[in-house]
Amino acid sequence: MRPFDYARAGSVAEAAAAARDGATIIAGGTNLLDLMKLEVMAPDRVVDITRLGLDAIEPTDAGGLRIGALVPNADLAADRRVRRDYAVLSRALLAGASGQLRNKATTGGNLLQRTRCYYFYDTAMPCNKRNPGSGCGAIGGFNRIHAILGASDKCIATHPSDMAVAMRALGAAVEVVRPSGETHRIALDDFYCLPGDTPQVENVLEPGDLITAVLLPPPPGGVHRYRKVRDRASYAFALVSVAAVIRMEGDVIAGAQLAYGGLAHLPWRDRRVEEMLVGEAPSVDLFALAGELLVREARGQGANDFKIPLARRTLAAVLADATGLEAAK
Repeated sequence: MRPFDYARAGSVAEAAAAARDGATIIAGGTNLLDLMKLEVMAPDRVVDITRLGLDAIEPTDAGGLRIGALVPNADLAADRRVRRDYAVLSRALLAGASGQLRNKATTGGNLLQRTRCYYFYDTAMPCNKRNPGSGCGAIGGFNRIHAILGASDKCIATHPSDMAVAMRALGAAVEVVRPSGETHRIALDDFYCLPGDTPQVENVLEPGDLITAVLLPPPPGGVHRYRKVRDRASYAFALVSVAAVIRMEGDVIAGAQLAYGGLAHLPWRDRRVEEMLVGEAPSVDLFALAGELLVREARGQGANDFKIPLARRTLAAVLADATGLEAAK
């Protein structure tokens, strides 16, 4: 690890100003410290924001929840209101990392964690995300965990978060404070960037923008499911994950909110799939068609070709479970 200066921010404005001037923000540090040890990231100055009081979960006037950026993942998963009204989020958080990491990792930091691509972490290998213009070692390399949707010829990395997948299914927004003190909201749908020609640009935050909270809309009701397919039962990232909120009216699907992990550079959402489900009665054929639509533009890279049928089957299984079709068999 290279030498760096450490400072503790005394206010949100001070932290935002430090970030604008090039400092790296640290909260839980569960991802940043690993990257610093490997010299993937080598900041000259690190600013600690853990004393800023952004650790509350509060109701909003709109009937949703405001989750402070410093709320630990473990606390968020255990919150009574989250477990009752946003169960898909609680389930996703409990599927992520280990208990020790969930106790330390924060809501804001989880959104901003970096990819777990092997080539990104290995500074001896080419990586356009780490070193723009150097190439992508994963293309033509070992790419079993890599993207099948939304990738480019510059980067096929995936986003590692479970929490962000559930939050995208729920229609969350990110509250951001700029160095000027202005507060604005960014829908999670608009927060992340696809790799294109600039895979180093991962989100729409501007220099000095500081995440202060995540805003959840009013509870969506319905049946909540989060299914994560991975190589081992704990402390493993998703090969494919599905976050689902399904609302039924009688025997017909009245609403579907779906997001996917392990498939793309960002938590993936395809509203075409949701729209085709609404107004239809659950059936094996319907869910098979939904899976086909989800992966219609998918492209494997060899070692990750298996993700295409896996994504189809996982979505169909989650929909069958959430609509009661599986239990009715």
